[in-house]
Amino acid sequence: MSKKTTIYDIAKQLNLTAATISRALNNNHRISKKTKELVQKTAQEMNYEQNRVAKALKSGKSFNVGVIVPRIDNNFFGSIIRGIEEAIRPLGYHVIICQTHEDPIIEKECIDTLINAQVDGILISTTPNSEKQNFEKIIKKGIPLIFFDRKKSFEGVSSVTINDFDAGYKSTKHLIDQGYKRIAHFRGDYSVEIFKQRYLGYKQALLDSGLKINEDYIIKTKSNREDGKNAIKMLLKLDKRPDAIFSSSDFAALGAIKELKKQDINIPKDIGIVGFSNEPFTKFMELSISSVDQSPIEIGKETAGVFIKQINNNSILKEEKHIVLEPKLIIRASSSKK
Repeated sequence: MSKKTTIYDIAKQLNLTAATISRALNNNHRISKKTKELVQKTAQEMNYEQNRVAKALKSGKSFNVGVIVPRIDNNFFGSIIRGIEEAIRPLGYHVIICQTHEDPIIEKECIDTLINAQVDGILISTTPNSEKQNFEKIIKKGIPLIFFDRKKSFEGVSSVTINDFDAGYKSTKHLIDQGYKRIAHFRGDYSVEIFKQRYLGYKQALLDSGLKINEDYIIKTKSNREDGKNAIKMLLKLDKRPDAIFSSSDFAALGAIKELKKQDINIPKDIGIVGFSNEPFTKFMELSISSVDQSPIEIGKETAGVFIKQINNNSILKEEKHIVLEPKLIIRASSSKK
Protein backbone atom coordinates (compact mmCIF):
# COMPACT_ATOMS: atom_id res chain seq x y z
CA MET A 1 0.00 0.00 0.00
CA SER A 2 1.52 3.33 -1.08
CA LYS A 3 2.13 6.01 1.56
CA LYS A 4 -0.20 9.03 1.42
CA THR A 5 1.41 12.35 0.58
CA THR A 6 1.40 14.87 3.44
CA ILE A 7 2.03 18.63 3.61
CA TYR A 8 5.46 17.79 5.03
CA ASP A 9 6.32 15.90 1.83
CA ILE A 10 5.30 18.93 -0.26
CA ALA A 11 7.27 21.25 2.08
CA LYS A 12 10.39 19.11 1.66
CA GLN A 13 9.94 19.04 -2.13
CA LEU A 14 9.66 22.85 -2.36
CA ASN A 15 12.02 23.69 0.52
CA LEU A 16 9.25 25.60 2.31
CA THR A 17 7.77 25.27 5.81
CA ALA A 18 4.75 23.03 6.44
CA ALA A 19 2.91 26.12 7.74
CA THR A 20 3.43 27.89 4.40
CA ILE A 21 2.15 24.84 2.52
CA SER A 22 -0.94 24.65 4.75
CA ARG A 23 -1.70 28.36 4.29
CA ALA A 24 -1.23 28.13 0.53
CA LEU A 25 -3.58 25.13 0.26
CA ASN A 26 -6.18 27.01 2.33
CA ASN A 27 -5.96 30.13 0.14
CA ASN A 28 -4.57 32.30 2.95
CA HIS A 29 -4.24 35.97 1.94
CA ARG A 30 -0.75 36.15 3.51
CA ILE A 31 0.65 33.84 0.82
CA SER A 32 1.49 35.26 -2.62
CA LYS A 33 -0.42 34.16 -5.70
CA LYS A 34 2.81 32.76 -7.23
CA THR A 35 3.49 30.57 -4.18
CA LYS A 36 -0.12 29.38 -4.01
CA GLU A 37 -0.02 28.32 -7.66
CA LEU A 38 3.31 26.51 -7.15
CA VAL A 39 2.03 24.67 -4.07
CA GLN A 40 -1.27 23.71 -5.76
CA LYS A 41 0.61 22.41 -8.83
CA THR A 42 3.10 20.39 -6.74
CA ALA A 43 0.31 18.99 -4.53
CA GLN A 44 -1.52 17.81 -7.63
CA GLU A 45 1.62 16.21 -9.10
CA MET A 46 2.28 14.41 -5.81
CA ASN A 47 -1.36 13.21 -5.58
CA TYR A 48 -1.92 15.07 -2.31
CA GLU A 49 -5.46 14.80 -0.89
CA GLN A 50 -6.47 17.36 1.70
CA ASN A 51 -8.03 15.92 4.85
CA ARG A 52 -11.44 17.56 4.74
CA VAL A 53 -12.41 16.28 8.21
CA ALA A 54 -9.32 17.85 9.78
CA LYS A 55 -9.91 21.03 7.82
CA ALA A 56 -13.52 21.17 9.04
CA LEU A 57 -12.56 20.58 12.68
CA LYS A 58 -9.92 23.31 12.51
CA SER A 59 -12.12 25.91 10.85
CA GLY A 60 -15.50 24.99 12.32
CA LYS A 61 -16.83 24.70 8.77
CA SER A 62 -17.93 21.66 6.75
CA PHE A 63 -17.13 23.41 3.44
CA ASN A 64 -20.40 22.01 2.09
CA VAL A 65 -23.26 24.20 0.86
CA GLY A 66 -26.79 22.92 0.33
CA VAL A 67 -28.62 24.04 -2.81
CA ILE A 68 -32.35 23.23 -3.04
CA VAL A 69 -34.19 23.61 -6.36
CA PRO A 70 -37.64 22.54 -7.57
CA ARG A 71 -36.04 20.40 -10.31
CA ILE A 72 -32.66 19.94 -11.97
CA ASP A 73 -33.83 18.66 -15.35
CA ASN A 74 -34.21 22.09 -16.93
CA ASN A 75 -31.62 24.55 -18.14
CA PHE A 76 -32.62 27.38 -15.79
CA PHE A 77 -31.95 25.65 -12.47
CA GLY A 78 -29.04 23.68 -13.89
CA SER A 79 -27.40 26.96 -14.93
CA ILE A 80 -28.01 28.53 -11.51
CA ILE A 81 -26.28 25.55 -9.85
CA ARG A 82 -23.39 25.96 -12.29
CA GLY A 83 -23.08 29.66 -11.37
CA ILE A 84 -23.07 28.87 -7.64
CA GLU A 85 -20.48 26.12 -8.03
CA GLU A 86 -18.18 28.22 -10.22
CA ALA A 87 -18.17 30.94 -7.56
CA ILE A 88 -17.62 28.82 -4.44
CA ARG A 89 -15.50 25.89 -5.62
CA PRO A 90 -12.28 27.99 -5.86
CA LEU A 91 -12.81 28.80 -2.16
CA GLY A 92 -12.86 25.10 -1.24
CA TYR A 93 -16.63 24.66 -0.96
CA HIS A 94 -18.64 21.78 -2.38
CA VAL A 95 -22.30 21.79 -3.39
CA ILE A 96 -24.90 19.28 -2.16
CA ILE A 97 -27.88 19.42 -4.54
CA CYS A 98 -31.46 18.55 -3.52
CA GLN A 99 -34.59 18.76 -5.67
CA THR A 100 -38.10 19.09 -4.25
CA HIS A 101 -40.22 18.19 -7.32
CA GLU A 102 -42.45 21.14 -6.23
CA ASP A 103 -43.47 19.18 -3.11
CA PRO A 104 -43.36 21.01 0.28
CA ILE A 105 -43.00 17.67 2.14
CA ILE A 106 -39.88 16.80 0.13
CA GLU A 107 -38.65 20.36 0.68
CA LYS A 108 -38.87 19.82 4.46
CA GLU A 109 -36.94 16.52 4.13
CA CYS A 110 -34.24 18.28 2.08
CA ILE A 111 -33.88 21.02 4.69
CA ASP A 112 -33.67 18.52 7.58
CA THR A 113 -31.08 16.45 5.70
CA LEU A 114 -28.89 19.48 5.01
CA ILE A 115 -29.13 20.72 8.61
CA ASN A 116 -28.10 17.26 9.85
CA ALA A 117 -25.21 17.28 7.37
CA GLN A 118 -24.03 20.50 9.08
CA VAL A 119 -23.79 22.45 5.84
CA ASP A 120 -22.34 25.97 6.03
CA GLY A 121 -25.28 27.50 4.18
CA ILE A 122 -28.57 26.70 2.47
CA LEU A 123 -29.42 28.38 -0.84
CA ILE A 124 -32.98 27.67 -1.92
CA SER A 125 -35.62 28.29 -4.58
CA THR A 126 -38.87 27.49 -2.80
CA THR A 127 -41.82 25.27 -3.71
CA PRO A 128 -45.47 26.36 -3.82
CA ASN A 129 -47.00 26.21 -0.30
CA SER A 130 -43.62 26.12 1.46
CA GLU A 131 -43.94 25.91 5.25
CA LYS A 132 -42.62 28.93 7.14
CA GLN A 133 -41.36 26.89 10.11
CA ASN A 134 -38.87 25.02 7.92
CA PHE A 135 -37.05 28.27 7.13
CA GLU A 136 -37.32 29.44 10.75
CA LYS A 137 -35.54 26.21 11.74
CA ILE A 138 -32.58 27.09 9.47
CA ILE A 139 -32.43 30.63 10.88
CA LYS A 140 -32.55 29.40 14.51
CA LYS A 141 -29.63 27.05 13.79
CA GLY A 142 -27.60 30.08 12.66
CA ILE A 143 -27.10 28.64 9.17
CA PRO A 144 -26.93 31.32 6.44
CA LEU A 145 -30.12 31.12 4.34
CA ILE A 146 -30.37 32.78 0.93
CA PHE A 147 -33.37 32.62 -1.41
CA PHE A 148 -32.92 32.75 -5.16
CA ASP A 149 -35.53 33.08 -7.93
CA ARG A 150 -38.44 32.01 -5.70
CA LYS A 151 -38.27 33.71 -2.31
CA LYS A 152 -40.09 34.18 0.98
CA SER A 153 -39.94 37.26 3.19
CA PHE A 154 -37.98 36.84 6.43
CA GLU A 155 -36.23 39.55 8.41
CA GLY A 156 -32.47 39.27 7.96
CA VAL A 157 -32.68 36.81 5.06
CA SER A 158 -31.23 37.84 1.70
CA SER A 159 -32.48 37.03 -1.80
CA VAL A 160 -31.44 37.14 -5.45
CA THR A 161 -34.23 37.47 -8.02
CA ILE A 162 -35.08 39.10 -11.32
CA ASN A 163 -37.69 41.84 -11.69
CA ASP A 164 -40.60 39.53 -12.55
CA PHE A 165 -43.13 42.37 -12.67
CA ASP A 166 -41.00 44.14 -15.28
CA ALA A 167 -40.60 40.88 -17.21
CA GLY A 168 -44.38 40.39 -17.35
CA TYR A 169 -44.90 44.03 -18.34
CA LYS A 170 -42.26 44.00 -21.10
CA SER A 171 -43.53 40.73 -22.58
CA THR A 172 -47.16 41.88 -22.69
CA LYS A 173 -46.26 45.36 -23.96
CA HIS A 174 -44.23 43.78 -26.77
CA LEU A 175 -47.28 41.76 -27.86
CA ILE A 176 -49.45 44.90 -27.73
CA ASP A 177 -46.88 46.82 -29.81
CA GLN A 178 -47.04 44.03 -32.40
CA GLY A 179 -50.76 44.70 -32.80
CA TYR A 180 -52.25 41.97 -30.61
CA LYS A 181 -55.34 43.02 -28.65
CA ARG A 182 -56.70 39.91 -26.88
CA ILE A 183 -53.75 38.62 -24.87
CA ALA A 184 -54.06 35.51 -22.71
CA HIS A 185 -51.80 34.58 -19.82
CA PHE A 186 -50.60 31.14 -18.70
CA ARG A 187 -49.99 31.86 -15.03
CA GLY A 188 -48.16 29.91 -12.36
CA ASP A 189 -49.19 29.31 -8.75
CA TYR A 190 -49.82 32.70 -7.07
CA SER A 191 -48.46 31.32 -3.76
CA VAL A 192 -45.06 31.62 -5.47
CA GLU A 193 -44.24 35.33 -5.59
CA ILE A 194 -42.54 35.28 -9.01
CA PHE A 195 -45.70 34.03 -10.74
CA LYS A 196 -47.85 36.61 -8.99
CA GLN A 197 -45.47 39.38 -10.09
CA ARG A 198 -45.45 38.17 -13.71
CA TYR A 199 -49.26 38.27 -13.70
CA LEU A 200 -49.30 41.78 -12.17
CA GLY A 201 -46.87 42.98 -14.86
CA TYR A 202 -49.12 41.46 -17.55
CA LYS A 203 -52.19 43.10 -16.01
CA GLN A 204 -50.55 46.54 -15.73
CA ALA A 205 -49.39 46.50 -19.36
CA LEU A 206 -52.97 45.82 -20.48
CA LEU A 207 -54.37 48.60 -18.26
CA ASP A 208 -51.73 51.10 -19.41
CA SER A 209 -52.64 50.34 -23.03
CA GLY A 210 -56.38 50.70 -22.44
CA LEU A 211 -57.09 47.00 -23.02
CA LYS A 212 -59.64 45.02 -21.01
CA ILE A 213 -58.62 42.18 -18.69
CA ASN A 214 -60.58 39.07 -19.61
CA GLU A 215 -60.51 36.53 -16.74
CA ASP A 216 -61.32 33.74 -19.23
CA TYR A 217 -57.92 34.40 -20.81
CA ILE A 218 -56.00 33.77 -17.57
CA ILE A 219 -55.30 30.07 -17.05
CA LYS A 220 -53.27 28.43 -14.30
CA THR A 221 -50.69 26.05 -15.75
CA LYS A 222 -47.74 24.07 -14.47
CA SER A 223 -44.41 24.33 -16.23
CA ASN A 224 -44.97 21.47 -18.66
CA ARG A 225 -46.12 20.87 -22.24
CA GLU A 226 -49.26 18.97 -21.29
CA ASP A 227 -50.68 21.91 -19.31
CA GLY A 228 -49.83 24.27 -22.17
CA LYS A 229 -51.62 22.02 -24.65
CA ASN A 230 -54.72 21.74 -22.43
CA ALA A 231 -54.78 25.50 -21.79
CA ILE A 232 -54.75 26.41 -25.48
CA LYS A 233 -57.53 23.88 -26.16
CA MET A 234 -59.68 25.69 -23.58
CA LEU A 235 -58.91 29.10 -25.08
CA LEU A 236 -59.72 27.99 -28.63
CA LYS A 237 -63.22 26.94 -27.49
CA LEU A 238 -64.08 30.52 -26.46
CA ASP A 239 -66.44 32.54 -28.68
CA LYS A 240 -63.79 35.25 -28.85
CA ARG A 241 -60.50 33.45 -28.67
CA PRO A 242 -57.26 35.29 -27.82
CA ASP A 243 -54.81 36.44 -30.49
CA ALA A 244 -51.70 36.19 -28.26
CA ILE A 245 -50.33 34.42 -25.19
CA PHE A 246 -47.83 35.48 -22.56
CA SER A 247 -46.78 32.28 -20.80
CA SER A 248 -44.94 32.14 -17.45
CA SER A 249 -43.18 29.02 -18.74
CA ASP A 250 -41.37 28.08 -21.95
CA PHE A 251 -42.56 24.49 -21.56
CA ALA A 252 -46.24 25.52 -21.35
CA ALA A 253 -45.66 27.80 -24.37
CA LEU A 254 -44.15 24.84 -26.27
CA GLY A 255 -47.21 22.70 -25.50
CA ALA A 256 -49.47 25.45 -26.85
CA ILE A 257 -47.40 25.82 -30.03
CA LYS A 258 -47.52 22.06 -30.72
CA GLU A 259 -51.33 22.09 -30.39
CA LEU A 260 -51.74 25.23 -32.54
CA LYS A 261 -49.63 23.67 -35.31
CA LYS A 262 -51.71 20.50 -35.07
CA GLN A 263 -54.83 22.62 -35.67
CA ASP A 264 -53.16 24.54 -38.55
CA ILE A 265 -53.30 27.85 -36.71
CA ASN A 266 -50.59 30.20 -37.92
CA ILE A 267 -48.00 31.56 -35.46
CA PRO A 268 -47.49 34.54 -35.24
CA LYS A 269 -50.14 35.69 -37.76
CA ASP A 270 -53.15 34.26 -35.91
CA ILE A 271 -51.68 33.91 -32.42
CA GLY A 272 -48.45 35.41 -31.07
CA ILE A 273 -46.57 33.73 -28.19
CA VAL A 274 -43.98 34.81 -25.62
CA GLY A 275 -42.55 32.30 -23.14
CA PHE A 276 -40.37 32.59 -20.05
CA SER A 277 -36.85 31.33 -19.13
CA ASN A 278 -35.18 31.28 -22.54
CA GLU A 279 -34.69 27.51 -22.44
CA PRO A 280 -32.22 26.33 -25.14
CA PHE A 281 -34.96 24.77 -27.30
CA THR A 282 -36.63 28.19 -27.78
CA LYS A 283 -34.00 29.37 -30.26
CA PHE A 284 -33.38 26.06 -32.03
CA MET A 285 -36.95 25.24 -33.03
CA GLU A 286 -38.12 25.67 -36.63
CA LEU A 287 -40.37 28.42 -35.26
CA SER A 288 -38.14 30.13 -32.67
CA ILE A 289 -39.94 31.23 -29.49
CA SER A 290 -39.73 34.72 -27.96
CA SER A 291 -38.83 34.39 -24.29
CA VAL A 292 -37.62 36.21 -21.18
CA ASP A 293 -33.98 35.52 -20.34
CA GLN A 294 -33.40 35.37 -16.56
CA SER A 295 -29.57 35.29 -16.57
CA PRO A 296 -29.44 32.09 -14.46
CA ILE A 297 -25.64 31.82 -14.25
CA GLU A 298 -25.54 35.41 -12.97
CA ILE A 299 -28.28 34.59 -10.42
CA GLY A 300 -26.14 31.65 -9.24
CA LYS A 301 -22.98 33.74 -8.92
CA GLU A 302 -24.78 36.58 -7.13
CA THR A 303 -26.37 34.08 -4.70
CA ALA A 304 -22.97 32.54 -4.00
CA GLY A 305 -21.53 36.03 -3.52
CA VAL A 306 -24.13 36.84 -0.84
CA PHE A 307 -23.35 33.52 0.91
CA ILE A 308 -19.59 34.17 0.86
CA LYS A 309 -20.06 37.63 2.38
CA GLN A 310 -22.28 36.19 5.10
CA ILE A 311 -19.96 33.30 5.96
CA ASN A 312 -17.05 35.75 6.26
CA ASN A 313 -19.05 38.14 8.44
CA ASN A 314 -18.27 37.29 12.06
CA SER A 315 -20.84 39.65 13.55
CA ILE A 316 -24.07 38.21 14.92
CA LEU A 317 -26.20 40.52 12.75
CA LYS A 318 -26.05 39.53 9.09
CA GLU A 319 -26.69 42.21 6.51
CA GLU A 320 -29.98 41.63 4.66
CA LYS A 321 -29.46 42.09 0.94
CA HIS A 322 -31.93 41.88 -1.94
CA ILE A 323 -30.38 41.74 -5.39
CA VAL A 324 -32.84 42.24 -8.26
CA LEU A 325 -31.52 41.59 -11.77
CA GLU A 326 -33.13 43.08 -14.87
CA PRO A 327 -34.83 40.59 -17.23
CA LYS A 328 -34.09 40.58 -20.95
CA LEU A 329 -36.87 39.95 -23.49
CA ILE A 330 -35.49 37.96 -26.42
CA ILE A 331 -37.76 38.61 -29.42
CA ARG A 332 -37.99 35.79 -31.97
CA ALA A 333 -40.36 34.51 -34.68
CA SER A 334 -43.26 33.41 -32.45
CA SER A 335 -44.26 37.00 -31.62
CA SER A 336 -42.89 39.01 -34.56
CA LYS A 337 -46.12 39.83 -36.37
CA LYS A 338 -44.99 43.11 -37.90
